[in-house]
Amino acid sequence: MKKALALTLAAAMSASLLAGCSGGTTSSGETESTLPAYNELTVGEDYTDLTADLKIISHRTDLIEDGTFQGYVDTFQQMYPNISISYEGITDYANDMTTRLTSNDWGDICMIPTTIPLPELGDYFYAMCDLSAIQDTYNFADNRAYDGKVYGIPSTGNAQGIVYNKAVFEAAGITELPKTPTEFLDDLQKIKDYDSSIIPLYTNYAAGWTMSAWDAYIGGGATGDGSWMNITMPQTHDPFAPGVPTGDSESGPYAVYNILYEAVKRGLTEADPTTTDWEGSKPMINNGEIATMVLGSWAIVQMQDAGEHADDIGYMPFPISVDGVQYASAGADYCYGINKNSSDDNKIAAMLYIKWLSESSNFSYDQGGIPVLKDQEYPETLAAFDGIELIADTAAPSESADLATNVQRDAELMLNADQTHVMRIVEAAINGDETMDDIVADWNEAWNEAVDANAPEGGAVTGTGEDAEG
Repeated sequence: MKKALALTLAAAMSASLLAGCSGGTTSSGETESTLPAYNELTVGEDYTDLTADLKIISHRTDLIEDGTFQGYVDTFQQMYPNISISYEGITDYANDMTTRLTSNDWGDICMIPTTIPLPELGDYFYAMCDLSAIQDTYNFADNRAYDGKVYGIPSTGNAQGIVYNKAVFEAAGITELPKTPTEFLDDLQKIKDYDSSIIPLYTNYAAGWTMSAWDAYIGGGATGDGSWMNITMPQTHDPFAPGVPTGDSESGPYAVYNILYEAVKRGLTEADPTTTDWEGSKPMINNGEIATMVLGSWAIVQMQDAGEHADDIGYMPFPISVDGVQYASAGADYCYGINKNSSDDNKIAAMLYIKWLSESSNFSYDQGGIPVLKDQEYPETLAAFDGIELIADTAAPSESADLATNVQRDAELMLNADQTHVMRIVEAAINGDETMDDIVADWNEAWNEAVDANAPEGGAVTGTGEDAEG
C-alpha cells in the first residue's frame, strides 16, 4: 500500500532545489537567524533543559476538547518537563486566525491559514529551515515554503476523496465504487430510490468552510497533471469550461463543480442546505442517515468516532478518471507555523515540539492521513486508494510563486481559501436562477482578465479550451 501510493507522490513533490544553510531568513530579507535549523534538532537529546511556555492555536477544537492534544503534550513533556504547552481552539479558523496574525502576540505556534500568500509568509512566520534540507524525507515539504525557506511543517497529509457509508452503498445495491461523475450521480439516485430518508450527499453548506473542500479536487485528481493548479491554470484562459484541460467533460474543474450542482438540482442532497449541522453530520453518516460527504481524508476518523458503526465508514477516490486512469489529489493539511516574534527559546521549543509531532507522535496515522515522513506506513483507512495514482500539486518556481495568488485575487476566486464561489453553486441549483454554464462563464470572464493582467512579461496564455468537448 505504502509503495503504491508513494510512487506518484515522490515524483510530484518536485520544486526548485535551492542550496541549504543553517538558520532562516524571511522573504523580506531579515538578518539570518543564529538558531539551529529545524532539521538539525534531535528530539529527546537536544535542549532537554530548555524552559519555555508555548501557546498553540489550532482548528482542531475536537482534539482539544476530548483531551487528545493534552495526551501528546504529556508524552512530549516526559522528555521536556520545562516546556509548558497550552492549546486554544478556533472554530471559524481561517477567518479569525487571519485577523489575529496582525497582532504580534497571538501565540507561538498556529496552523498557517491558507489565506496568507506564499510571498507574505515571512511577514508573520519564522523560517525553520531550507526546503532542500527536508524535501527528500518529508511529504508536502514545499506546501508552505517560499524562496527556498520552509515556514510551515505539514501536520498531516490528505488524500482527496469522499467519505461514505459502506453499509448504505451495499444496501442500495452498489457493488463497485464510481469512477466518473455520471456513475457517482447514478449511485446517489440509487440510494435515494432505495430509501428516501437517507441523504445521498450532505453538503454541509451552513458551515461555510466545508464548501471550500470542493476546490481541493480540481487539481491533479481532476486533470492527471500535478502542475495544473499552481503553474498552468494561472496562465490559462477559460479553465472552468467543460473539458478543460483534458478534452473530456467528465474530468477537469468543471466536472468537479458540476457534480455538486447536479446533485443539488436533482434533489440528491439535504432538503434545506441552510440548516445543515457540521457536528450533527458526523453521527448521521455513522448511523447511515447520510451516504456521502465530500471531505479530505482527515474527516475519516471523526466520522468513525461519532457513533457505534465505525466499520461502516469508508473513503473512496473522487469519481473522476482521465483517459481511463483514476487519480486522486493529495496534499498537506494545515501546516504548523511559528510566530516570527516569539522569543528564541520559544522558537527552539516550538521546533522541537513540531518535529516530535511530525515524526514521532503517530498523529498522521491516528487521524487517518498521509504521513509526514515519506518512509512511514499509510493507515488502513486509505485502503480504497491502493492502485490509485496520488498526485500532489507541484509548487510553482519561486519566480512565479505569487502568480496563482494574484490571478485568484484579481478574479475574486480565492480557491482553497474562500467558500463563497462554491456556495454560489448550491444557491443557483436551488433557486434555478443560474445554470452551471452561467456560473462558469462568469468565472472564466473574470479569470481571463486576471490572467492577462498578471501574465509574465513575454509570457503567453497557454490555452483556452475552445476546442474542448462540451
